[in-house]
Amino acid sequence: MFTLSEQLATVLSRLKGPARKGLIGRLRRGIEKEGLRADASGMIAATPHPRRLGSKLTHPYITTDYSEALLEYITPVHCRPADALAFLGDLHRYSYRYLGEELIWPASMPSRLDGNDSVPIADYGDSNVGTMKHVYRKGLDVRYGRIMQAIAGLHYNVSLPDNLWPLLKELDRQAGRDTEGDYQSLRYFGLIRHFRRNSWLLMYLFGASPAIDESFLDGRPASDKLHRHGRHTLLSDYATTLRMSDLGYQNKVQEQLKICFNSLSNYVGTLRHAISTPWPAYQEKGVKVDGEWRQLNANILQIENEYYSDIRPKRVARHDETPTQALEARGVEYIEVRCLDLNPFMALGVDETQMRFLDTFLMWCLLAESPWISDEECDRLDDNRRLVVERGRDPELRLTIDGQPQRLSERGHEIFSELSGVAELLDIIEGGDAHAQALSAMKPRLDDPSLTPSGQLAARLRDNDEDFVEAILELAREQAEAWRAEPMDRARDALLEELRETSLQQQGDIEAAEVESFDDFLAHYFARAREPRPIGEA
Repeated sequence: MFTLSEQLATVLSRLKGPARKGLIGRLRRGIEKEGLRADASGMIAATPHPRRLGSKLTHPYITTDYSEALLEYITPVHCRPADALAFLGDLHRYSYRYLGEELIWPASMPSRLDGNDSVPIADYGDSNVGTMKHVYRKGLDVRYGRIMQAIAGLHYNVSLPDNLWPLLKELDRQAGRDTEGDYQSLRYFGLIRHFRRNSWLLMYLFGASPAIDESFLDGRPASDKLHRHGRHTLLSDYATTLRMSDLGYQNKVQEQLKICFNSLSNYVGTLRHAISTPWPAYQEKGVKVDGEWRQLNANILQIENEYYSDIRPKRVARHDETPTQALEARGVEYIEVRCLDLNPFMALGVDETQMRFLDTFLMWCLLAESPWISDEECDRLDDNRRLVVERGRDPELRLTIDGQPQRLSERGHEIFSELSGVAELLDIIEGGDAHAQALSAMKPRLDDPSLTPSGQLAARLRDNDEDFVEAILELAREQAEAWRAEPMDRARDALLEELRETSLQQQGDIEAAEVESFDDFLAHYFARAREPRPIGEA
């Protein structure tokens, strides 16, 4: 029988006392949700981002990701998952007021496309910062094509309670562990390493993209892991999240960066190297050709955000600094989980049960031991993730755990045993049993892959002999009808009406105040980006 590690059992035991006394606060979380706009037939929308939603450059809650058609919703930070979901719901209700017959596509893999150019690049206006965002996206097109950028996902941002850090630091000091320097960043990077070792579990439990419309391939040959289904669908028998496969957000050039998150300085240094090191294939494509910008530069990464990862350390950046400079100067503030598919059976793509599970998983990643990751282990972790992405529902699948083959379900049950103690701690902190209930709801999926979102979607397509677009279009219509019928919170309605006007005014003010040429603006930006920002620098 699997038992808790002695280290984790000790930490949990020593934290329960302060938790019962109310000395540990709640986690804080925010949601970023992408959703492709599609027309009534299931084709990607060709219309501009609705002006009635406000400026996508300056609006704090409604913007676009890569494409003009790819809505992105950003919630404020909330201590209760239900509050974040309520805000996200009102963003959908408000948007549907101005979408006409268009629909918000509820799946991660896109609706029907008509070639690369059918994915319109987002336009952020004439300001230098807006032009930079647009040129960056043109660079992504040059490097990877637009179709990959039509994929949608959900990012889950979490910061741990401020008053937890001194308690953990004292426990580490008593155990003789290193507590020097930026302790909070040290522990966040430990969380990230443990997450990287075990993120395959999230892809198994919550992956929801086992199929694609054939238009996604744009004439490319289909992988032998996919078979034809219906008239226009390619379906995998065992895949959990094709979004995270080599069909989705993958970059062979970035693989040589080998970022395994062993320290903040290593992470910052590697990214800084990548945004300042030319790559021959990108140089051949040109940066500014005949007076037209094709990409921001010809380096491994144009900017830090081009680096794809299932998790990122984050710090809110000031106006004069890059994301890595913010991290370097003031340390890690929160983490961003980036490996989550939209669940098309849920109108928000996520629900409170999943959020409670994620909170438990992330707290476990923080509290468990997490040694540094060697290059050899880094490759093995990539292999485990790839196997689960491509074959996670295969009952014969074996992962490599501590150098030994192990069934996914067996390792999953071991992790759930450890998660149960963490869920108990979180339920003491917040009251009730929501985290324990979340584990109970997810646990049956370990032994029955048909209960996973990917299993449910694959079964629907097979049982109903439906094409992917046909099935998701029906879900989109049902959800749109419900959103349009539900009333908004009046205060949020008034806030979004006000933000529509103020965001448009802010964009106009930024454009009117512009005095610097874009060439000079970009040169100054990258000159600043190369400057180190020592820890503690204001």
